[in-house]
Amino acid sequence: MAPPSKMALGIKRASRSNSYHRRGLWAIKAKNGGAFPKAEKPVAVAEPKFYPADDVKPRIVSTRKPKPTKLRSTITPGTVLIVLAGRRYMGKRVVFLKQLKSGLLLVTGPFKVNGVPIRRVNQSYVIATSTKVDVSKVNVEKFDDKYFAREKKTRVKKTEGELFETDKEATKNLPDFKKDDQKAIDAELIKAIEAVPDLKNYLSARFSLRDGDKPHDMSF
Repeated sequence: MAPPSKMALGIKRASRSNSYHRRGLWAIKAKNGGAFPKAEKPVAVAEPKFYPADDVKPRIVSTRKPKPTKLRSTITPGTVLIVLAGRRYMGKRVVFLKQLKSGLLLVTGPFKVNGVPIRRVNQSYVIATSTKVDVSKVNVEKFDDKYFAREKKTRVKKTEGELFETDKEATKNLPDFKKDDQKAIDAELIKAIEAVPDLKNYLSARFSLRDGDKPHDMSF
């Protein structure tokens, strides 16, 4: 018998049955019950019948973590600030009590001196002065951002007869506990203010500018 040629050996090695055993396909079939595993086809999602007229960009979820607001070095507890914004309190002098978690400043007039209640102010809208008030005895631990949260209203559906009624709604009244808190803060602050001569008159006076005044040359 003549020896097999090199071409015949190459054909045998590249045959279908030889590659089947060499690649281990028989073992894959044996593990799956004699059949090759089939990949699950993704469920086809029905395309919408209509498409938006304008291109709508997908909303990207922000991964940015907000950093705490840095308090200016010139603002410390007891510093007298000048409010620069707001129709009612613009130009008023207030006493800084503490900074809240939101970054806003907790300030008060006090209310008995210049009519400014306990409220929050952004430090971008105040000027810090060199005047200080002793606030070491003032307790402000209970004041946070939730203290100033507004109550949610529950709307009541009106009947046909009530739709045309023009009765004025009852005016909003400040809760009693907030009035008591204001009185407690004012009592401690007024003691410290009266101990310094002319400080009460300074706080009660509204800050204003006249023609020719140069704020950038002033020392507050």
